[in-house]
Amino acid sequence: MIKFFRVLNPVNIVWLGVFLFVLRINYIVNLPAHIEFTFLEPFAHSLIPLSYENFFSSINNLLVAAVLVFIQALWLNQIVNKYNLLGKPTFLPALMYITASGMFVPFLILSPPLICNFLIILMVDKLFNFYKNESAKTTAYDLGMIVGVGTMIYFPFIYMFLAVWIALIIFRPFNWREWASVLVGFVTIFFFLAVYYYLTDRIRQFYTIWLPLGRSFPSKIHIDYYNYIVLIPVIIILSLAFLSLREKYYKSFIQTRKSFQLLFIIFIIGLLSFYIKANFRLSHFILCAVPASIFFAYYFLYATRRWFYETLYILLVISIIYFQFNKF
Repeated sequence: MIKFFRVLNPVNIVWLGVFLFVLRINYIVNLPAHIEFTFLEPFAHSLIPLSYENFFSSINNLLVAAVLVFIQALWLNQIVNKYNLLGKPTFLPALMYITASGMFVPFLILSPPLICNFLIILMVDKLFNFYKNESAKTTAYDLGMIVGVGTMIYFPFIYMFLAVWIALIIFRPFNWREWASVLVGFVTIFFFLAVYYYLTDRIRQFYTIWLPLGRSFPSKIHIDYYNYIVLIPVIIILSLAFLSLREKYYKSFIQTRKSFQLLFIIFIIGLLSFYIKANFRLSHFILCAVPASIFFAYYFLYATRRWFYETLYILLVISIIYFQFNKF
């Protein structure tokens, strides 16, 4: 399967759709009667005066989520090939994104983090473009606004603000106007939200939006280890990807090296930002799917022992399907 997706063949789009269905077929059979969906954070919920929580039936929720994942996979694949990030045109990023987005049951349904992945992909496209721009103030402003919109959809997304500033460090010489543009773009979104709070006589509640930022990082996290055995092949693939990157790091173009540094930062931010939510859900970690799928694709594109990498990927898929639908 991996060898088939290593080339940029339009037929692979059809196989991506088939594979997307395979990773969801068992959940379709055992679909719950009701799936809750919340599009915005509570502090921004009143901006859309509609009761959309029950707008989607369970099957429609699953189907819409699958369509969004499919679009995201193709978009991400196009961006990776656009910037020649892997050195060769390939369909592996799309395959890996669909695989990563099916890893756990909460990843399969419509959720704010899944919607925010559109914003992450858009940010990645704009951030990679930093390297070529003579002036990045406009792009930095746009990125600040994107982070602001994402924060209203899913509050932990606010930490992607750090990714933009770190990208400025990685890609560009210091220019305080570019750094300020990011802040101004972010503030623009919440300025209009503050105006809305003022007009609805709730301005005193506006400060409560930021209180979760003061929450301490948890010292203990409860994990059902049996349900996370699927992470074993994931950790192996990531480790092999980092080793492969290390071997070829100084042989790559400067932009490629800097791009992978940024992807690693985005991965870490997505991994650690869960603590803001007191009752966070596993769906949060789909924010890591974009950078992780690119790392996966890098390993599988340059792996040389076919029997090993094909077996490793098959084990990953089998573990996803098995542990996803077996509760211990």
